[in-house]
Amino acid sequence: MTPRTVLEALVHSPLGYLRTVWPLRALGFLLSGGVFATAAYIGVGGLFAAPVGTWASVLCAVAVVVFAAALAGPLERRRLALVDRGDGGDGGDGGSPKDRSDRVGPKDRRQRRGPRHGPLAVGYGAVSVLAVGWMDLAVVLVSLGIPGFLLLAPLQPSASSWQAVAGPVAGALLLPVSAYPIGAWAGVRATVTRAVLFPKDHELREVVRSRARLVDAFETERRRIERDLHDGAQQRLVALTVRLGLAALDLPPGSAAAQEVAAAHALAKEALTELRELIRGIHPQVLTERGVPAAVRDIAGRCPVPVRLDIDLAGRLPAAVEQTAYFVTAEALTNVARHSGADHCRVTARCRDGVLRLDIEDNGSGNADPARGTGLVGLADRIATADGRMLLSSPPGGPTLLRAEIPCGRPSAS
Repeated sequence: MTPRTVLEALVHSPLGYLRTVWPLRALGFLLSGGVFATAAYIGVGGLFAAPVGTWASVLCAVAVVVFAAALAGPLERRRLALVDRGDGGDGGDGGSPKDRSDRVGPKDRRQRRGPRHGPLAVGYGAVSVLAVGWMDLAVVLVSLGIPGFLLLAPLQPSASSWQAVAGPVAGALLLPVSAYPIGAWAGVRATVTRAVLFPKDHELREVVRSRARLVDAFETERRRIERDLHDGAQQRLVALTVRLGLAALDLPPGSAAAQEVAAAHALAKEALTELRELIRGIHPQVLTERGVPAAVRDIAGRCPVPVRLDIDLAGRLPAAVEQTAYFVTAEALTNVARHSGADHCRVTARCRDGVLRLDIEDNGSGNADPARGTGLVGLADRIATADGRMLLSSPPGGPTLLRAEIPCGRPSAS
């Protein structure tokens, strides 16, 4: 699991935490708050030192504090990204298919959820400027000041010979340790900030993560069922079919027993065919062995509507991405065959800039609506668990274009 916050990084791997960029991010988070608070106090102090009237100085100082508090709210939201990589929106549209685009799925609802504004944000900004920013700076100075003082021991005139040697050694040992209180305090500060400015975001992120865990568990169970059916029931049906075939050879042709055995042989072969189709639907072996292009060709070959394929993938994708792409294509082509009335469709797949873009387009009657069912909401949820999004364009009269955009990183060589 990749840590998404500095606290997760600390808990997930305390020793590995020092080898990551999180300590530097935590330091930058605390310094940005401390420096901003210090600048506000210097501005206030300068006003009182200026040769102006007392009341004018007080009014100007209040104006500076209010202005700093108003700026502190947006600053808190921006600096939060240093130590808490939440699920905020990316702010980009990414293009929309055709003439009408409907974003479907929890991620898009999450993108529309903004931070809290208003008096509470301003009040939190004032507290950050007047008190908490100084605490940020104090944690940094204490955490780094002690090892820094020891490292500079040889430069002190009163230092003895053993202090000149032991001081830098002790300072060098304590310097990595200072990353832990800095990271812990930054994590606590970020948790409070998110709770105040993004009151619903924590619960939403937990829902998204729990849903992803459920999907992973579901995929593991699917693979187990597929393996058990393949290695167990399918092998027994194969053996039964062979034995019935051999038994039919030992019976007199045309006899009642031969007819019964032949009928049982045919039923066993039908059962074996249906079981193989079931196993293929649970988790296709071709997807595991040959990847998305071969698996999509297999789906298209069984679709009653002619399918034109345009798939250009440089290599294998992560397993979760391949599974999502396969089942999205399978469900989309099933919808085309059952509901669209189309006489042909097209499947296009490209991986650009670390995002797999999968398009399924048909020339049917259109007017597809997730509210009517047809598995579209399930598709959107499936894509959202892979941190992707689904876009749908389906005006009355068609055509219909369903697009899935799934982050995939760089394809690996097959």
